[in-house]
Amino acid sequence: MVKVELKRVCVYVDGANFYGGLTSLNKNFSDLNFDFENYVKYLCKQDKIVKIYYYNAHVKKKINNKIWTKQKKLFDRLHKIPKCKVSLCTRKSRLNILGEEYHTIKGDDIYLALDMIEDCYNNKFDKVVLFSGDGDFTELLKRVKKKEKEVEVCYFKNCSAKVLLNQANKIHLINKKITNKFFYREKIKSKKKDRNSKKRINNHSNGSSEKVTRQRG
Repeated sequence: MVKVELKRVCVYVDGANFYGGLTSLNKNFSDLNFDFENYVKYLCKQDKIVKIYYYNAHVKKKINNKIWTKQKKLFDRLHKIPKCKVSLCTRKSRLNILGEEYHTIKGDDIYLALDMIEDCYNNKFDKVVLFSGDGDFTELLKRVKKKEKEVEVCYFKNCSAKVLLNQANKIHLINKKITNKFFYREKIKSKKKDRNSKKRINNHSNGSSEKVTRQRG
């Protein structure tokens, strides 16, 4: 029997780009409902996951409390994933040509690139998986491949640069089928458990009441 050598894998998630890709499939889709942990396991199969890096930035609570709350839930959940490091950058306010304020994330791309290059030159992985369609990472992947590392890219249709995808040894399209398969269902399960627990408690209470009634009778 031929022994298959496991590859060491590092995963890098461009959080803002991923969210943009999700909303391109459906404006109501949210990364809060995507099961990153199991999707990464699905991609890596039997290979060894060395590290998962996730990059994003918090929306300030005073700007949008609803989005801040959703992000906090997501980031808290990601922190609990084994070997996952969450790097939160800053958001800078900008003005468009109409004088309207908007916010951009600063530093996420740089931190992702630095972490990947450092891990590559320290030989921490055999294969890298990038969650992004940003063409700015094209040169980064070229450098990684020069060190004889495998490169895989997870992308969304019509939201990814072809030059980036062309650098990958393998690409993984994230579509509605994938998002449905890896829909995060923990809340639904917990609600079902709560309902089942309440039913058991009520049944037990009713049974106890019947026994007491019979004894008194």
